Amino acid sequence: MRGTTETYIEVPFDTSEGRVYPDGLIRVRRGARQWTALVEVKTGKNELEARQLESYLDIARSEGFDALVTISNEIPPVPGQHPTAVDRRKLRKVALHHIPWSFVLFTAIMQKEHRGVADPEQAWILGELIRYLEHSKSGALELDDMGQHWVSVRDAVASGTFRANDGGGAEVASRFDALLRYAGLRLGQQLGIDVTPALSRSEIAQPQERTDNLLRRLAAEGVLTGGLRIPHAVGPLTVTADLRANRVTCQVDIPAPQTGRQLTRVNWVIRQLKNARADLRIETLVARARGEGPTELLEKVREDPKSIAPEPGREIKGFRVALSVAMGSKRGRGRGSFIDSVVETVDEFYGDVIQNIKPWAPSPPKMRPAPELDDDALSSTDLSSQDEAVAGV
Repeated sequence: MRGTTETYIEVPFDTSEGRVYPDGLIRVRRGARQWTALVEVKTGKNELEARQLESYLDIARSEGFDALVTISNEIPPVPGQHPTAVDRRKLRKVALHHIPWSFVLFTAIMQKEHRGVADPEQAWILGELIRYLEHSKSGALELDDMGQHWVSVRDAVASGTFRANDGGGAEVASRFDALLRYAGLRLGQQLGIDVTPALSRSEIAQPQERTDNLLRRLAAEGVLTGGLRIPHAVGPLTVTADLRANRVTCQVDIPAPQTGRQLTRVNWVIRQLKNARADLRIETLVARARGEGPTELLEKVREDPKSIAPEPGREIKGFRVALSVAMGSKRGRGRGSFIDSVVETVDEFYGDVIQNIKPWAPSPPKMRPAPELDDDALSSTDLSSQDEAVAGV
């Protein structure tokens, strides 16, 4: 809702348990309409508490307010989901929204650096907010921890003893999706666009389905996997963390040209990767084929394009380009950490591969050239006159 905005801090409310002070209140007015929300803020490693939020939801309902907005360093695995579980009955008349500090910083940078602010004073204020949020002592932290269960789950997966219903697994799955969303926010800041998790409609509507899928694959294959959707990119960027092989892999599927011979299509993708690192893996995706297609490292494909060409007569439908690097194992940030190994690989893969791939498009159709006429010729060049003469005519 757009309109005149009023903001207040630490507005007191009396409850059965005493007087409480939510961190803020926002009211937006437009004509006879108004929208009002309480605001609760946490910084640093402080997490939102269900009991406190439920108390504020009760206040909002009794006062006729519309929503409760929370801000903290917690990043929900699915956009629109709240990181704190509260009694759903308290949400019947009051909406509950959450904004991570990383998203606040992302939005501020997008507005100032990419969209622009016309008013000089507002631009200065926004710049100061960005400078403050980026300071290490602001309390607006980056994602810096995979959670208390990361080490035990990681070790159980590596040894083959992890099961999908084991304690701690759901937290690790949730943290992994939060990490992907964080990596997307960071990438979006650099690109000036919204990079979002690549989720199905059912996974967005039912976040538990996404968690269950992650846990099944983690138990069966030892991997955590997800994707990022980047506007105008050739395809989603898929991230896979293999906890048994200790590898992080980023990959993208590239549709092949629909015309040309096999080697023509292979050379088309090689030319677009001319400046990419030599240890990229390229797999040829073959139409109507079962199993994996021919695959080689880019270094060899450059020397011998035939090395990833399928058998004669088979049609190339696309290429899968992947970068695999050593995975960090530490739960926190810094050298050797899992978080840094994922974020850095996402940034490198996008810059080295995806941003350089231009999707194939067919050439526009050419006009049929008009036949040249001979002024001295008596016969017509019209197509109908090219027919054989009919006897007796």
